[in-house]
Amino acid sequence: MAADEGCAPGSPRREPRVRRVSDAKLAERARPRPPGPVSTGPRTLGRPRLGLGTVRALTDSLVNAASPPPPPPDLREAETGARTRSRGAECSKKTKTDDQENVSADAPSPAQENGEKGEFHKLADARIFLSDCLACDSCVTAEEGVQLSQQNAKDFFRVLNLNKKCDTSKHKVLVVSVCPQSLPYFAAKFNVSVTDASRRLCGFLKSLGVHYVFDTRIATDFSILESQKEFVRRYRQHSEEERTLPMLTSACPGWVRYAERVLGRPITAHLCTAKSPQQVMGSLVKDYFARQQNLSPEKIFHVIVAPCYDKKLEALQEGFPPALHGSRGADCVLTSGEIAQIMEQGELSVKDAAVDTLFGDLKEDKVTRHDGASSDGHLAHIFRHAAKELFNEDVEEVTYRALRNKDFQEVTLEKNGEVVLRFAAAYGFRNIQNMILKLKKGKFPYHFVEVLACAGGCLSGRGQAQTPDGHADKALLRQMEGIYADIPVRRAESSAHVQELYQEWLEGINSPKAREVLHTTYQSQERGAHSLDIKW
Repeated sequence: MAADEGCAPGSPRREPRVRRVSDAKLAERARPRPPGPVSTGPRTLGRPRLGLGTVRALTDSLVNAASPPPPPPDLREAETGARTRSRGAECSKKTKTDDQENVSADAPSPAQENGEKGEFHKLADARIFLSDCLACDSCVTAEEGVQLSQQNAKDFFRVLNLNKKCDTSKHKVLVVSVCPQSLPYFAAKFNVSVTDASRRLCGFLKSLGVHYVFDTRIATDFSILESQKEFVRRYRQHSEEERTLPMLTSACPGWVRYAERVLGRPITAHLCTAKSPQQVMGSLVKDYFARQQNLSPEKIFHVIVAPCYDKKLEALQEGFPPALHGSRGADCVLTSGEIAQIMEQGELSVKDAAVDTLFGDLKEDKVTRHDGASSDGHLAHIFRHAAKELFNEDVEEVTYRALRNKDFQEVTLEKNGEVVLRFAAAYGFRNIQNMILKLKKGKFPYHFVEVLACAGGCLSGRGQAQTPDGHADKALLRQMEGIYADIPVRRAESSAHVQELYQEWLEGINSPKAREVLHTTYQSQERGAHSLDIKW
């Protein structure tokens, strides 16, 4: 089309408007400017915050990296501080920076130590995907970002290597605790029974130099028993004036993080105060077990093997409990997939070994689980206990009824034609969001909800049930669900060791020490209703 097409005949042609810019302004625009601040939004809990773009860049850079990436400029100061604080963990007289490089570079793979070729040449660092994270309010602080990047297999091998290079006074006792939901992954991965998978995993870890391998079921016993008592208390105290229900589980770190940082006090008041199995296991290892072995907590390096990456954040968030004298309950968290990668690259001939227990030379030969389809089973155990304690009803089998979808199910107890207990399981964030919206409106009829961040429950944690491109591995998940369902169920109340520990370790079931060690508090801010206006 011609430039003047459409103009009235005889009308003057319009010239395009040109905006003139002075030479001074052009020079001003060309002048280089210092970078602006990275952090945006309000500060939370008094720590520096990363904007969403910086978090995305940081987390993407951690995926499949062969070595920790250089941090963005705003993280260097935090990283320097973290290195300075950890000084003294090294043994030689060199500077900390040199030691870190030497230890990391010299940490040999098991294949190298046995004269076989091969090495752990591409161990993936901690991978925190923004699409997996529920706490979407840019809640990863600068210091946490640095610490998360260090939660990987290299940290594990650093300690193994230090145990071989340093004098014995500087050695660490290496303890690994394995979550029950990780075992079906190893059974499916290596095509063996879950018992054989447990023994093979234990034997492999000990061949690397690990001193003790525990499972976390005994810690789950404590978490469930304390949750049972708390629910009964809340049920009896609940009234129009004091709304203590529904009680929401607190074992899932992704969900708890989201509740604390985004939803705030109106929701955290409903969180169960019983510590998660990982937190309880940290106290068992660093307090009870350390005393039995005449060790100080800092002499133990405790590794958790778990199905999801959120457990890494939980280890950092817990901080330093007073009972552990300045030591973290969990020093490092590795996912099932990270451990499997080490096993596949190890090329070791491994002798199977039984899992250790916290009680001397006693071994754990039989693999059992708690009553949950893909989780630790808080709902089923608390439902049975509440039915008996509150209504004198014995419930042998807990029957789930799917409502909105398979990840939102309910369980009810009827007495004289009236529903007296109404429990629910809400897995995945869409179900969590619907639950919160109804709870805010006062239209949520449940007494108790088992809340898990991952759709499908703990077995589908992104640390084990995903394909290399980051999608859910549905075939593997179905296989793991079948394996997990076949594991015999053991109820928390049936453990004689737990009752002994209540008396020997915690000075009684309802003692002040039991309250201190087995319960927690939540950090939260008052948030408005706009916190729920999130697109997912």
